[in-house]
Amino acid sequence: MRSTGGATQRSPHSLGRRSVLAGIGAGAAAVLAGCARGDSTAVQPGTTSLANDNATWDQGYVAAGRELKKLTGYALRPLSNPNPTSYRQVTQISLQTTKATDMIKWASGYFLKSLARTGELSDLSSIWDAYERKGWVTSPARDAMSYRGSVYGIPLYESYYVLFYNKAVFRKHGLRAPGTWEELLHNAEVLKKAGVVPFVATQTGNWPAYEWFQELVSKVDPAFYTKLISGKASYTDEQAKQALQIWQDFMRKGWMTAADFDQNNGPAALKSGRVGMFLHGSWQSQGIAATGMKPGVDFDAFVMPPVDSSTPRSVITESGVLAVPRKAVSHEAAMANAANWLNPKVQKVWTDFLQDSSANPLSRPGNPVIAGLKDRALREHWTLLPRYGESGPPNLIQGNTDDLGSFMTGASSPDATLRSMAGRATKEWAAWERDES
Repeated sequence: MRSTGGATQRSPHSLGRRSVLAGIGAGAAAVLAGCARGDSTAVQPGTTSLANDNATWDQGYVAAGRELKKLTGYALRPLSNPNPTSYRQVTQISLQTTKATDMIKWASGYFLKSLARTGELSDLSSIWDAYERKGWVTSPARDAMSYRGSVYGIPLYESYYVLFYNKAVFRKHGLRAPGTWEELLHNAEVLKKAGVVPFVATQTGNWPAYEWFQELVSKVDPAFYTKLISGKASYTDEQAKQALQIWQDFMRKGWMTAADFDQNNGPAALKSGRVGMFLHGSWQSQGIAATGMKPGVDFDAFVMPPVDSSTPRSVITESGVLAVPRKAVSHEAAMANAANWLNPKVQKVWTDFLQDSSANPLSRPGNPVIAGLKDRALREHWTLLPRYGESGPPNLIQGNTDDLGSFMTGASSPDATLRSMAGRATKEWAAWERDES
């Protein structure tokens, strides 16, 4: 999972508007003081520090930073903390100090809103407006980067949720990328009969439990999905029931891997032909390519078709964000780099490293698989839907992800799962609104 602050770790407390960072306490402050990262946030001429939770991206940040320096005079200096829990805690605490990094990687949606309402992030609205005038960002993406009308994040990347497949396996069994729901079911039946598990599905790591939920609900009815994640529809409505019934049917037919399947083994399983299709963020293209498979030659990807052919095409999207702390050590430099992050020259280097897509619609991915998907999405005007993990109050998403994990292991029925999710939604949306008042 790329996004910081998602449902990977259980967190008993969500961030409140009235600066909960101040209430973390002296013990947490001591953690910050003793953090190896502390002194490294000091000004280093010609650079901006970037706190993040993925050290494997450091090379990409440095490469993109070289392009930024040509435009702004400032390179990127990544400061990585690979422990998600520690990263979140240290970052939240540091925002109140004079040791705040210049930029931070965070999750979009409600995780960003939760952080923005502490008052410790810089308003990036003018930067966003300039991006829109240049055509470097689309206006629908603004909400996931905003809180109370102001923008607090710049899209770090844009990933689609897709089904990867091994082209040789599909050729062997006379299959093609499905354009309809019926063709998808046909592919699954053929693969199962051939001894290939049709789909990767797992709740290991917690957050993957919602991948199939968001996918199936949105393919049943994307408009309903939009209402559901905004608290305007119920988890016990018929569309959600239909999605879980489909999911349960897939599991009963043996079309899905065991719930404890290690998703890290997905690329290797796809290469060997043990699994037929791997639902994941398009950023997984990098991991599949690392097995020696070439994008467009050995593997490809498609977006799941809608259950009903009359339903508009949609795709679940994910985007982390770059934010600028209000007390950033090199604030002016950080704002300059934020204002140039989506420059096509920077994005070319960055997305070539990621093997993924940019939020800038004018930036074409170098990966032919991802480029083809993006071209089709733009040409056919697919509805872009936000990923479930960032689409509601953090405590709601975490609790519902736990429920979906139980459903995947058979510990909970579809109806019981949805009732639990609905009850939690009522409670957590009310709590969010109370904190907003």
